[in-house]
Amino acid sequence: MPLAPRSLPVSVILITKNEASRLERTLRAVQWAQEIIVVDSGSTDGTQAIAKNWATQWVEADWPGFGIQKNRALSLATCPWVLSIDADEYVSEELSQEIAQFLQSEPSFDACTLPRLSSYCGREIRHSGWWPDPVCRFFRRDKAKFSDDRVHEKLIFSGPTYAFQGLLHHESFLDLHQVLQKVNHYSTEGAHKMWASGKRATLRSAIGHGLWSFFRTYFLQRGFLDGREGFMLAVSNAEGTYYRYLKLMYLHSNPASKK
Repeated sequence: MPLAPRSLPVSVILITKNEASRLERTLRAVQWAQEIIVVDSGSTDGTQAIAKNWATQWVEADWPGFGIQKNRALSLATCPWVLSIDADEYVSEELSQEIAQFLQSEPSFDACTLPRLSSYCGREIRHSGWWPDPVCRFFRRDKAKFSDDRVHEKLIFSGPTYAFQGLLHHESFLDLHQVLQKVNHYSTEGAHKMWASGKRATLRSAIGHGLWSFFRTYFLQRGFLDGREGFMLAVSNAEGTYYRYLKLMYLHSNPASKK
């Protein structure tokens, strides 16, 4: 049975940019939350109109990176519990019911993991290092925050976690156009993160890391069991890694590219 609207003491937080094609489904699935907060960084495709219709609060902000942006959304939350999801994710009915039962049990845990099932170009990926994929996204508001990393931010907290069983669905890549867009974006963000941590790269290291990424994904993590999409995913992982190290190389050799 669907949960009543605004029935659970949870703040759902999202950060968005040009996610109109998927945002409504994401927000529909969490209407049981007392608070839904969207922080948008300049969408031009109708995302903001959808957020106004389905969220309880939305704000527009510049883009400082994933970690800082998620902490901005977190700072607006007022409920005792927080669920952080992305616009390309949606909560299953089973997970919604499980969250409700968890809150009724007066839990002693401060953070919970959600099993995330991701898809690549329409296929659910059960290998390739993508499954199982427990992500820590449900937590007490006053007990955790996100790291300030530009990309691949982490939730910072202490203590044990509770593991939910209901799925968090994740449409990671809808099509090859999006694959190429994300490879470019994440490789740039990743290169800057590596540069800030003092790492350096060469053409040889870029090639080596790219080849290792393909081998790990397709063979060691059994991506071949995910069919043609498993091969495609291994290739895009390799490309993303290769270009991340190439961009890092140019950050070192070309001062103008650091801006």
